Amino acid sequence: MRLAHYATSLLAACAIISPLLAAPANAQQSTPAHAHLRHAADEFRGTPDGAGLLPTANAEAEIAHQHATLAGRDPLSLEGMQRHMPHVIHAIDPTKVEDGPGLGYGVIAAANGAARHTELAAASEGASDAIEAHAVHVATAARSAMSYADKAVELAENIQNAESAEVAAEMLAELTKLTDAILNGIDADGNGRIGWQEGEGGLSQAVTHMGLIKRAEGIGG
Repeated sequence: MRLAHYATSLLAACAIISPLLAAPANAQQSTPAHAHLRHAADEFRGTPDGAGLLPTANAEAEIAHQHATLAGRDPLSLEGMQRHMPHVIHAIDPTKVEDGPGLGYGVIAAANGAARHTELAAASEGASDAIEAHAVHVATAARSAMSYADKAVELAENIQNAESAEVAAEMLAELTKLTDAILNGIDADGNGRIGWQEGEGGLSQAVTHMGLIKRAEGIGG
């Protein structure tokens, strides 16, 4: 009777202790590669509210696209179109226009940081095959977004210097496409899909492949 009671008590104790013993094992799964992935995807010191670099890039890109779209509401008003160009530039590269409705970090800096930290994750000792494979996809798409962003800044500056609404409106149509490409990429090869490849991917593709890494690694949400 006592032996049966002891066995029952021991099983109950094990049920309580087992999760506690398992916790350190789970905690040990965090690696240097995972730390870099968190910087890219979830949290980074120096960004607004400490958000991840990819979400920061995406938030800034949304603002740039919003103001490019707002500028096109009256394509007959040169002043109206030009009014929004500093807002577009600020959201993409606040080193060129310091004030505006953006977060103050910029698409270019955030996308570049996301690409760099994802590559550092892949180069970290013990990085998994999933990290190494998808890191290329994330970094390539993020850098394509940077390329669109560079072109968007140049175009916005040209619109600021335009002397007629007609000329400005033509450039604005292209600017709006570019700010959309930063977010969503471009179907450059016309196959009906937007991949991660250079000159095609955007932040959306970078986020998708970061999600694949995180799921494979069992980290984050």
